[in-house]
Amino acid sequence: MLANSLRWTALTLVLLTLAGWLKCASAQETSFFDRSLLADPSIVFSPTSGDEIETDRDSFTPATTVVGHHKTIVEAAYSFIDNPSSRETHSFPELLVRYGVSDRLEIRLGWNYETGGGGSVSGNSSFIEEEPLVDEIENDGDLLYGLKLFVNEQAAWLPQSSLIVQANTPTSGSLNTTQFTLCYVVGWELPNEWTIDAAMRYSATAEEEDHFNLWAPSVVLKVPVGTKYKAHLEYFGIFSDQQATAQTSQYISPGIHYLITPDLEIGIRVGWGLNGDSARFFSNVGAGWRF
Repeated sequence: MLANSLRWTALTLVLLTLAGWLKCASAQETSFFDRSLLADPSIVFSPTSGDEIETDRDSFTPATTVVGHHKTIVEAAYSFIDNPSSRETHSFPELLVRYGVSDRLEIRLGWNYETGGGGSVSGNSSFIEEEPLVDEIENDGDLLYGLKLFVNEQAAWLPQSSLIVQANTPTSGSLNTTQFTLCYVVGWELPNEWTIDAAMRYSATAEEEDHFNLWAPSVVLKVPVGTKYKAHLEYFGIFSDQQATAQTSQYISPGIHYLITPDLEIGIRVGWGLNGDSARFFSNVGAGWRF
């Protein structure tokens, strides 16, 4: 039942965006195409975050924007996870390099290393909720590679959205299966400059002979505090489907990030598990640089 509900949620997000796009395209007033698209495409199409950096690592929910043509963003972070039934997890460097090959498309390459127990709270790393025995120590590295495509700009109630297609291939550790992930993220900027972003991730993966699906819904509210700070409050969950032993983890997570310059930011977020399968507590601190 839960897996079916998550599938319908993901399908609803896609259909709402498509319906809104069609409505805007056919409207006669201030429509998606009526706003001087041919005269000035940037009025309608503005996929980047303007004059300041916006990383994917600030929250589990990635940004709706892309890097921008011939620009690069380098992101890195460290996560600490207090697991309920195994050793704590240390995750570093959660490195992600994003390069804009066009205004709409970026390529992504990254690497991460985890030691301790299982589990992940980083949206950029493999999010298999693996829990080894208490006395076991897992040491896992994985290579990330993929693409991010900007789909559309916000127009009235039609949200801004992007699609991420990526894979995580193990470079060390007990896992030997590449994990493919699709992520669709949508977002709305409110009149008071608050933003609400929501995402749905889907991944097909395996542990030994156990093949299963993972669904990871998330939603985050971002609130600017002055001109340099932005605070957020986020919910995200990771739900397995068709796994031999079903696993479900859910979190509530506040965070804040600070713009040192328009191209350099640092941020921290913490979180608490909402059910027995979740980590008791996690913290994540990192930075991003655009050039």
